[in-house]
Parts: sequence; C-alpha cells; structure tokens
Amino acid sequence: MEKENITVEELHNGLRIDVFLAELLVDRFSRSKIKKMIEDGFITVSGRNITPHYKIKSQETINISIGESAEVALRAQDIPIKILHEDEDLIVVNKPAGLVVHPAHGNPEGTLVNALLFHVKKLSQGGGPVRPGIVHRLDKDTSGILVVAKNDQAHRFLALQFKNHTIERTYNAVVQGLVQHEEGICEEPVGRAFLNRKKIIIRPTGGKDAKTLFKVVKRFKKATLLEVYPKTGRTHQIRVHMAFLGHPVLGDVLYGIQSPWIGRQALHARILGFKHPSSREMMRFDAEIPSDMRHLISHLESTD
Repeated sequence: MEKENITVEELHNGLRIDVFLAELLVDRFSRSKIKKMIEDGFITVSGRNITPHYKIKSQETINISIGESAEVALRAQDIPIKILHEDEDLIVVNKPAGLVVHPAHGNPEGTLVNALLFHVKKLSQGGGPVRPGIVHRLDKDTSGILVVAKNDQAHRFLALQFKNHTIERTYNAVVQGLVQHEEGICEEPVGRAFLNRKKIIIRPTGGKDAKTLFKVVKRFKKATLLEVYPKTGRTHQIRVHMAFLGHPVLGDVLYGIQSPWIGRQALHARILGFKHPSSREMMRFDAEIPSDMRHLISHLESTD
C-alpha cells in the first residue's frame, strides 16, 4: 500500500478537506473518489479518522493510504516505443510528444508504462504500484529522453542521482521573443496554483526551490532557440520559469502562447547523462530534435 503525507499550509487553513484534496489531486482522483476514501479510512488527519467536511488547520498532516481500491489497474499494451538502450537494470527511451508517462485519473491506459510492461514484463516498484519503473517524468506534450528502472536497486541508485542533482540534463526550447542575454538563470520558487491544480505558478512564499539555466543557441526575428539546463526537477519548471521571464515556450497553451506552426509546447529533453547503477560508468544519450520542432525552426529561419 502506497502512503503519502501532505502538510497543510497557512493559506489553506479552514478549507474543507474534500474540497482541498479534490483541487490538489485533480489529476489523480475525483471529488467523489476522495470522499469515499475519507469515509473508508484511507484518508486521515494526523492519524485520526475525519469526515469529508472536516475543516483542515495549518500545519496538520493529511495521511493518504492508496490501497488497491484506489489504484489504477495496469495492463500491458502493444504501443510502439523508441528504445535507445536496454540492459538488465534499465531502459532508456525517447518519448514522443503526446504520450503520457504513467496511468493516472483521466489516463488509465495508453501510457508509456503500459507500453513498457508489454516490452519487459517487469519493472521496479520504487515509483509505486501505478508508476512502476518511473524515476522521473516528462510532461505529456514534452518529447525526449527518459530512463526507466527495471529493478528496485537500479531505481534507488538513479533516484538518488536525481535527488542530488548530479544528472546531466539538456533541453531544447523555442521561446517567444528575443532573449537578450547569451546566458541566464531563473531561481524563482514554484508551486501549484490553488484554484487550478493543473497549473504551476511562481510562489515566493510556500513554493519549492527551483533553478533553471539557459543559453541562446539562435535568435530568429520574433523567437529564440535555447538550450535549457534544469538543475531541479519541479513540475512544469522550464515552462513556468521561461513564461515568468517574458519568454513563454512557443505552443504552450497553459503558460503563454499558441503557435500555428506546432501543436504542442516546443520543448524537447535532448540529452540525459547519469551513472549506471551496476557498472558505475557514466552514460550519456542524445536524441535529436523531433520533426515537429524542426518544422517550427525551419519556418522561423525562413521568415528572418
């Protein structure tokens, strides 16, 4: 059984627990599901059973136990995936845009995990019952490289590298406008917006530390191609930081600007480097920019 603890922040003091959790866990459970979990004792406050209309207090701890009744049933599916490397410990894949990484509320199947289970049958359990093998994630509409663990030892070793920020990660992004400086950094804390839990915002107080470095690769007439180096791995971090700096990622409907030349955010996880769990050798993978982003770049070059 998977357990999760949430500490109530001051700004959420006095909210009904079912309303609060429905907003916080909108991508995993419906409000009716949360209500049933409370009534069945899967959700408590500091170990105490409560009712769905209980009003939470600042600094209280909400305990969530996700048992089988709350889990998404996983099944292997024959979904094509591009494997860059595979051995006894791990798999490195080049995820296409549009593919969700793991099942969740609203996406019970058709994910990368479903495809991996068809390919390898067994993955590590370090990510929990509905996220087997998943050490890190990419947004649905972000393309690029992911490493997936086949066993728990590999999972722990890889997860520690992500935690210690020793992973090499380079993204390519096409952003709106002309980025003036050749290099830059954004260190604004980020956190979920309370009224829209699918959206991440800059939160100077109560947010999580986040650090993004970037370098200009090429400037176009009204856009810039960047290399981006996230030093932390917060949800939507690059997209939120670039929007905050006035240069939202092209095609990113949630944080900035649509583009007729690409149907998703122009963000690609191009390079991933890490130490192998068994051999301890450094491994480095590079996946070229996908065709839809190349099409966007070609258009921008032609209009200069």
